Amino acid sequence: MGTSAIVTLVILALVVFYVVGVYNKLVALKNRFENSFAQIEVQLKRRYDLIPNLVETAKGYIKHERETLEAVIAARNQAVAGLQAMSNQVGDAGSAAMLNQAEGMLSQALGKLNVVVEAYPDLKANQNMMQLSEELTSTENKVAFARQAFNDAVTEYNSYKQSFPPVVLAGMFGHGKDASLLEFADSAEIQAAPKVAF
Repeated sequence: MGTSAIVTLVILALVVFYVVGVYNKLVALKNRFENSFAQIEVQLKRRYDLIPNLVETAKGYIKHERETLEAVIAARNQAVAGLQAMSNQVGDAGSAAMLNQAEGMLSQALGKLNVVVEAYPDLKANQNMMQLSEELTSTENKVAFARQAFNDAVTEYNSYKQSFPPVVLAGMFGHGKDASLLEFADSAEIQAAPKVAF
């Protein structure tokens, strides 16, 4: 075996190892953002489970606000469907948009419920209502952190996949589409600087 044959084999081995490395990194990054979504899913399911209890507690106090309570439950059900769609296709742009829209509607409905609750001091002072509201707020914070972790993982996956030379190999390995970020319904408000007035 000549020197040129050995050099050719070494170069071939290096190319194979590099291609295997690219494939393994793509798989690892995809698994990371899918796991990040699983964390969001846990928190959103907890949130969705808290909402019917919140509505049940409020029902006894605000009988003539039935429309608001029904809107919350309808928005919750739509958000559950959006979560299920996203769970089936993590990172898909269409399912991400559906979940984002459903979450926005749920946030609006919960906002209206909070306005109604403010008008009923007895309900606002109810121990069960206070505990459920606190749990919901805590869960909202966990969802926000989990969404940030998911978006970070998706960004890392997309950045690596779009860089050269992985971009040449990604499509061949089944990583042709970019994963979609989960946008916050209030992202414009989050990005705006707070206004302080004296």
